[in-house]
Parts: sequence; structure tokens; C-alpha cells
Amino acid sequence: MLKILFVCHGNICRSPMAEFIFNDMVKKRGIEGVIAESAATSTEELGNGVHRGTAAILRRLGIDYSQKRARQMNASDFGKFDLIIGMDSANIRNITRLSSGKHDSKIYRLLDFSDNPRDISDPWYTGDFERTYSDVCEGCEGLLKWIVDNKQ
Repeated sequence: MLKILFVCHGNICRSPMAEFIFNDMVKKRGIEGVIAESAATSTEELGNGVHRGTAAILRRLGIDYSQKRARQMNASDFGKFDLIIGMDSANIRNITRLSSGKHDSKIYRLLDFSDNPRDISDPWYTGDFERTYSDVCEGCEGLLKWIVDNKQ
């Protein structure tokens, strides 16, 4: 089982969007042995549900997110997950700091799996959830291709 943890600042916008879209892609394509969850680097949104902008996109796609509550990543996640994937460079810095050099080989930025590596901007600040959705889909497609290519 390949276990992936998507991480953003608050775990209410980008990382839950990636979690649910990725898991939906995996399910629809019949890919077995791969699962994703999500978490935050901060404590700001702990226990809160998915942001209304992300919720609107997931509802439109028919993806149930209702049980999701923001949680903070912790050091034990490095033992539970095979890949820890941040949404932007600031997330990567915070994840790497928590890793203390012991698990850096597990840490990636989502759009580094795409043909156009970059940060996914935070829709909490931009308000552009559709752009975030497009970027998350691009990253998840690249990640799935990478997984399939590396299973061979």
C-alpha cells in the first residue's frame, strides 16, 4: 500500500482538495494499493471543515468531503506515509524542518510531478479556487503517472 499525505498551511483548502481529487482519480481508474490523506503545517484551522471554496468544487464533482476536519501534521506521519507532498515552497520548508533530515527523501511539492513545476497559490489569499483546482488536477495527474511509471 502506497500512502500519501498532502500538506498545506491550514488543511482546509489545497491539501484536502488534493486528497479528495487524488483519491477520486485513483478510484475511477481502478488503481489499487494507493491512498491519500491530508494535513496542515499550522494549528490555525485545527478541527475546522473544508473551506467553502474547496467544498463547492468537491460538491460539483460529486465527491463527499463531509467527514474531513483539519489536522496538523506531526513527526509520526513520516512513519505512516510513503510520500509527503506539500503544495508550495513554504509548506516544504515546514515539512523539512519537522523531518530533521531523517525523511527528506519522502518530501515533494505536488507540481514538481508536472511538466511545469511551481507552487500552488493559496486560494485563502487569492480567492481563485478554480485556478487551485486546475493546478491540483495537473499535479495529481503527474503524481499518478509517476506512481504508475515507478511501479514497473
